[in-house]
Amino acid sequence: QVQLVESGGGLVQAGGSLRLSCAASGRTFSSYAMGWFRQAPGKEREFVTRISWSGERIYYADSVKGRFTISRDNAKNTVYLQMNSLKPEDTAVYYCAADKDTGRTIVVVPYDYDNWGQGTQVTVSS
Repeated sequence: QVQLVESGGGLVQAGGSLRLSCAASGRTFSSYAMGWFRQAPGKEREFVTRISWSGERIYYADSVKGRFTISRDNAKNTVYLQMNSLKPEDTAVYYCAADKDTGRTIVVVPYDYDNWGQGTQVTVSS
């Protein structure tokens, strides 16, 4: 089991950038696949991106492809989300999540992830 803490959210103008971090506690971080989800007010939590334990397999939602980049540093127990060209529709609470099933092929279902952070607010103004 890992405990996750997100940071780096804030208010940014459309077209700007933010970098989110998710710090994990526990010695087994490198054995987890890691994902980012987001939830806007009144909407369901939606998949954003996922990275395998090794960093070799990465998935993105179509809505963020080409703008967002996920990465991880297993030595620092941290996963990152670089968000560029932000749009007002990116406004949401962003959550990182850990998945013990590193071989999963359907990666967009929040229920499949075992551990969650508390979330960090990202607000993009127009």
